[in-house]
Amino acid sequence: MRFVADVMLGKLARWLRILGYDVVYDPYAEDEKLVSCAVAEGRVLLTKDRHLVERWRKKLRQNGYLLLKSDDWREQLKETISHFELDIQNHRMTRCADCNGLLEEVPKEFVRYRVPFFVFNAHDRFARCGQCGKIYWAGSHYERMNAALDEILGELQSSSGNA
Repeated sequence: MRFVADVMLGKLARWLRILGYDVVYDPYAEDEKLVSCAVAEGRVLLTKDRHLVERWRKKLRQNGYLLLKSDDWREQLKETISHFELDIQNHRMTRCADCNGLLEEVPKEFVRYRVPFFVFNAHDRFARCGQCGKIYWAGSHYERMNAALDEILGELQSSSGNA
C-alpha cells in the first residue's frame, strides 16, 4: 500500500516510512498536487483536512483516502494501521525516514569515513538510502523507535481484544 500525506501529517509520514511504507510527503504541496499525486500514482491520501476531502471526493474515490481525527501522531499511526490492517512487523527500517528512498545493506568498509569512529567500531551492519545516501545503523535511536512501535502494536492488540 502506498500513501500520500498532507502538510499536517509529516510525523505520521515519517513513522509510516519507518514501518516500510512508501509515503510521499511534501510540506509545500497544494491540495490539487496531493490529489493529482494520489490519482496518478495509485496512492491513498492521508489527511486531516475535511474540506480537501469534500472538494476532491470524486477523484479520491478510486484509490481512497483516510480522514484522520487526532492531532497526535501516535493516534494517527494507530488509526492508519487499524483502518488498512497494515503489517507493522515485517518491513521496519526498509525505507529512509527522511526521503522515502529504499535502504540497502552496505559493507562495513563502505561507511568507514561516513559515520563517527565510535559508531564504526561498535556496529557491524549498516544500510544506506539509495536515494539520498543517508547511512543507518541499529543504535540507541533504532532501539527507541522499535520500542515505540512495539508499544503501539501492544495498544492496538489490547484495544482490538477488548472490542
